Amino acid sequence: MSDNKNMILIAEDDMDIIELLRLYLEKDGYEILVAMDGITAFGIIENNNPDLIICDIMMPGMNGYELIKKIRASYNNIPIIVLSAKNQDNDRILGLDMGADDYMTKPFNPLELVAHVKAALRRFYNLGGGNASQSIYQVGALRLDTDKMRFTKNDEEIILTPFEFKIMKLLMKNPGRVFTKVQIYEQINGEYFENDENALMVHMSKLRDKIEDDRNNPRYIKTIRGLGYKIDKE
Repeated sequence: MSDNKNMILIAEDDMDIIELLRLYLEKDGYEILVAMDGITAFGIIENNNPDLIICDIMMPGMNGYELIKKIRASYNNIPIIVLSAKNQDNDRILGLDMGADDYMTKPFNPLELVAHVKAALRRFYNLGGGNASQSIYQVGALRLDTDKMRFTKNDEEIILTPFEFKIMKLLMKNPGRVFTKVQIYEQINGEYFENDENALMVHMSKLRDKIEDDRNNPRYIKTIRGLGYKIDKE
C-alpha cells in the first residue's frame, strides 16, 4: 500500500462503480470522497479541496461537462479524469476541450484507472519540478514561470490546464527539438496508454487556439509530419 494520503473525489451515479473504484483506490492508500450528482460534487470540492477528481459525464442535477466547466472556472489546476460510457471521439474531444486532463471509457480496467490516477497526480505535483536553477522559460512573446505557475503571451496571462502547462514547459525548455507523441507522454506522464495519441492531438489543438494568432499557420507549435511536435526557436 502507498503511504500516499491524497484525497480523491469520485463523482459517479453508479454505486457499483463507486464501490469498485473505492476498493482499488483505498487499497493504494487514497482517501475517497463520493458524490452521486454534479451539484453535490461541486459542493464537496468547495469544502474539501480534493487532490484529484474522477468524473462521470451522465449524472443527474449537473452533468459531467457542466461540472468540469464550473471546476475550471474556479480551480484551474486540479486534475480531472473523466470516466464515461460515452466512447465516441467527439465525446472524448468535448471532455478534454472542457478542461479534463484525461478521458477513460467504460468498461474499464481498475488497475489501469489507478495507473492513470498516479500519473495525473505526478503531473500535478511535478509541474514546477525539473532544474531548480531555472524557473522561467521564454520563447518569443511566450513566457512560462514554473514558480508562479503562470504562462503569458505579450505579458497577458493565458490560463492553461495542468497538462497543457506541462507540454509547454517541455517544449519551451527544449526549443527546436522534435518530440514524438510517445516521448511527450512518457516525459510528462511516465507511461504511454492506449488512446493517448488522440488525447494529445486534442491538447495540442487547444494550445494552438490559446497561443497562436493563426492556428492554421502556427508561429510557435509546429507539427513535424510523421515525427511529432516542436516549438520553434526565436
